[in-house]
Amino acid sequence: MNPLKRLAGQTAVYGVSSVLGRILGYLLVPLYTRVFLPDEYGTVNVFYAFAAFLTVVLTYGMETAFFRFYENEPDKGKVFSTGLISLTVTSVAFIALANVFNSSVAAWIGYPGHPEYITWFAWFLGLDAISKIPFALLRAQNKAIRFAAINMTNILVNFGLNLFFLLFCPHVLGHSSWSFLHGFINAIYNPEWGIEYIFISNLVASSVTLLLLIPQFRAVRQKADSRLLRQMLVYALPLLFAGMAGIVNETFDRLLLRYLLPAGTAEYQVGIYSACYKISILMTIFIQAYRYAAEPFFFAAAKEKEPGNLYRRTMNYFIIAVSFIFLATMVYLDDFILRFLIGKNYWEGRAVIPILMMANLFLGVYYNLSIWYKLTSKTVWGAWLSLMGAVITLALNFWWIPLGPDHLIHGYMGSAWATFICYGAMMVASYLLGRHFFPVKYDLGRFCIYLGLALLLYMVSLLILPTALWMRIIFHTMLLAVFAAVVILIEKPRLSAIR
Repeated sequence: MNPLKRLAGQTAVYGVSSVLGRILGYLLVPLYTRVFLPDEYGTVNVFYAFAAFLTVVLTYGMETAFFRFYENEPDKGKVFSTGLISLTVTSVAFIALANVFNSSVAAWIGYPGHPEYITWFAWFLGLDAISKIPFALLRAQNKAIRFAAINMTNILVNFGLNLFFLLFCPHVLGHSSWSFLHGFINAIYNPEWGIEYIFISNLVASSVTLLLLIPQFRAVRQKADSRLLRQMLVYALPLLFAGMAGIVNETFDRLLLRYLLPAGTAEYQVGIYSACYKISILMTIFIQAYRYAAEPFFFAAAKEKEPGNLYRRTMNYFIIAVSFIFLATMVYLDDFILRFLIGKNYWEGRAVIPILMMANLFLGVYYNLSIWYKLTSKTVWGAWLSLMGAVITLALNFWWIPLGPDHLIHGYMGSAWATFICYGAMMVASYLLGRHFFPVKYDLGRFCIYLGLALLLYMVSLLILPTALWMRIIFHTMLLAVFAAVVILIEKPRLSAIR
């Protein structure tokens, strides 16, 4: 099969589960933003910001190392066993330590009355880390459908339990017509809990996922190969530091908002910012699905005669896709997306959405460009690039967040612009370094044309705003059609390459 068609097909399969899963996941955002006040929702996002950082620490680059050695090691079972055993040992140790010191950790991060949060998070983070290598094996074996099915099951369990605890149980206890279920509900449900059930639902979903991955464990051997483990760790550890710095870029703005703003407004702003960040749903869904398919694809494609041409064409189509997603999200934002995804209490943060959408677009381009240091085993450069981004993120957040309301950039607006500048700088720096270490002749002209066209059409949608809803829908759809027509006109001579 044509490699571009194979990549597109794999992305589509991963995308189906990601799209459906993310849609269900994002349907929880309207629920959360209607059930919980912004400060409560802010607490949820503070904990998940810590969780994102710990996920990187617990996997320490082993997933990417698995792909790197799986493609080059004749004994693939040895690679799987070594990676899995390594992650299992470290995850079990983490769970044990977190359970022993849960009260101390809870007090240290500012939630002294909730050591149970630490216990729950430790368990589902550890289980998720152990699941990484079995999931990676499915991707390496091109078993996208099974991967998607298990991933979708995780989302459905999590989604279903959230609905059960946050909607169904309170409804049953509040209506006498459901009295026949009151005994059962009272046995499993605590009316005084709220966000606790978000965490519990996540824990149960992670447990179910690991159980579904048990068939992949048949490939594991009794012990890890110490020589191979050292090689994998040497390759992976720079990715750990890159990942840690990357999480600073992705999630630490929520933590900084929590700790740099006054106590009366901190959790509130975290809630507003986090809810509006979720609007980048379509961009993040596509990028996640693409990454699932692209990472093993890029390593396999490196064996081709001229992989640079393949990477160049792949980047070109990626730019088209993310530019279209940006435009579609922004033109339909006010009439549909904002109204359905988050409650009115959170709409005041709308101004950050285009900034964060573009920032995530830059991040997606960076993921494409990052293949150069992974293929050349110069993963230390990935760490330096992410560290550079982390310095930018921290510096700008420390500068802008505490500024008073008389400044144009302050609070979560400062965080949004810091994210934009961070990812833009990482994208440019990775491109310049890649030209030296792994030259690929990317079509910068098309990048500017497609992205510039999307921005131009978005500006047109702001300047021309019909009063009637049906007229706005038609006009905005026409803008998308203009973008598509220009793409087809430019790309038509090259479309035969993917047939």
